[in-house]
Amino acid sequence: MGSPAKAFGEAPWKDSEPLECAMVVPETEDTATFTFRAPSGAWFNFQPGQFITLDLPVPGGNVQRTYTISSSPSRPLSISVTVKAQPGSAGGRWMIDHLRPGMSLKAYGPSGIFTTQCTPDKKYLFISAGSGITPVMSMTTWAWDSGEMPDIAFVHAARTPSDIIFRRNLEGMADRVPGLKLHFTVEEVDPFKAWHGYRGRLNQIMLGLMASDYLEREVYCCGPEPFMQAVRDMLVALGYDMDRYHQESFGAPVRTEADAPVLDDVIPDESTSAQITFESSGVTAKCTQTDTVLSVARSNGLNIPSGCTFGLCGTCRIKKTSGEVHMVHNGGISDEDIEDGYILACCSHPIGQVTVEV
Repeated sequence: MGSPAKAFGEAPWKDSEPLECAMVVPETEDTATFTFRAPSGAWFNFQPGQFITLDLPVPGGNVQRTYTISSSPSRPLSISVTVKAQPGSAGGRWMIDHLRPGMSLKAYGPSGIFTTQCTPDKKYLFISAGSGITPVMSMTTWAWDSGEMPDIAFVHAARTPSDIIFRRNLEGMADRVPGLKLHFTVEEVDPFKAWHGYRGRLNQIMLGLMASDYLEREVYCCGPEPFMQAVRDMLVALGYDMDRYHQESFGAPVRTEADAPVLDDVIPDESTSAQITFESSGVTAKCTQTDTVLSVARSNGLNIPSGCTFGLCGTCRIKKTSGEVHMVHNGGISDEDIEDGYILACCSHPIGQVTVEV
């Protein structure tokens, strides 16, 4: 290893210079972190949460793939990306199978607007799933290296505990600062290994237990689009100020504010009228989008059996025969039931005209 004087170049790295792979670290069974250095000794200047584009020499011709930088600019001698070999991903598969120390790649960037640098000195709630953990790992490392106590509620969803990328790194930081609070939820546990965290899909109840002060926090979310859609639906239903919500899809990173997609989510509006027809009872009732099917039924003298009233127990499951509802549940109904047209009356809001079998 060179002396400090030789380690730093006089200027930051520019993408006119190729990157040289310096280290490959396995993270999980199908994920690895690739660390690059600049042959000239140039240092790396970027914002935590940004991404770079790599030119990969895959069979059949080069392809360009974009990866979030998982390292922090507070450690500027190198730059790292953490890559998960997604099904059908030629670029990620090639990197894990073939990219080794000493090899050079052309790279472009850094770019991106998904960064805590636009909201400094805030309380943060990071929510991620799968390899969407990479930008918030960069942000967390930046906060750790800043020398100031971070205030981060870190929520991550994975398939199994062994699929949690950076778990030991994060636990090492959280062991030393009380301001970093980790919360993991998994779909299933590893055989013969105890798991004391959450199980199941992230839902409103979990979120309230993980970060009871979520309304006070700036939210940064990254993961597959269905996951981020579910998070947005939860936050809207909980009354969160969505102007303080930020997201990045690892499938389509955003380079500038002008490129940011418009989040055209369904948000029930108390001033917009709706109508529910209870087919078996012969009752049609007018209401607003913020009323639930259960509350409208009760106000019209109809009985739908219910229990928890927040989408957990599934007691109020009924069949919807037409129309659309906005439903944010907490695990009380399966995807298969939803596909078959069932809803939970306690947490379903009518959008327009709706007919149910009651």
